[in-house]
Amino acid sequence: MTHLTPIRHTLTGLFLGGVVLLAACAPATRVTLLPQADGQAGAVEVTTGKGTQRIDQPYQVAEVGRRGDLSLDLTTAEAVRERHPRLLALQPLAPERFTLEFEPGTSLLTQASQAQLEEAIRRALARIGGEIVVTGHTDRQGTLEANDTLSLQRAQAIRALFIERGFRAELIEAVGRGEREPLVPTDDDVDEPRNRRADVEVR
Repeated sequence: MTHLTPIRHTLTGLFLGGVVLLAACAPATRVTLLPQADGQAGAVEVTTGKGTQRIDQPYQVAEVGRRGDLSLDLTTAEAVRERHPRLLALQPLAPERFTLEFEPGTSLLTQASQAQLEEAIRRALARIGGEIVVTGHTDRQGTLEANDTLSLQRAQAIRALFIERGFRAELIEAVGRGEREPLVPTDDDVDEPRNRRADVEVR
């Protein structure tokens, strides 16, 4: 029996999205690790009665012989597309991210970001199902407590706009990070427009 153990990323039924393709064919089973959307690879250990083999590079292959012998190989993206077109078609779409900016001290979007919001909504509507995470941020003007409140208000305002356009409320999460994660690090009380933002991740 062959066992697969994910090292850094969740293993799905076909290890798509992580990504591993399993192919059972005589005389061997072949496990191929595919890159994630950012080009990086997770890692998986293939274990048989004869031992364990770790694969952690994109397009690295672990082959299992009839008697449980393990060997390593390397394939290419082109070869995987030719061999597993149906499995590759099952991969989820990579998350899309949008950054929206706000007027100072408010949860009102700037004029430029209103147009960006429309693009984010359009892209989200084009996806089947999925979730949306909105994370609000502030610059370093004001107190820490006030910025925590304002960042959450910003995230909730964007969440409400998505719901108004027909998105299911239970699939949209709004969180506030205050001034803790600036896009542009600054000293205290500095007005930095790029930090007055909400990051929208469409999954």
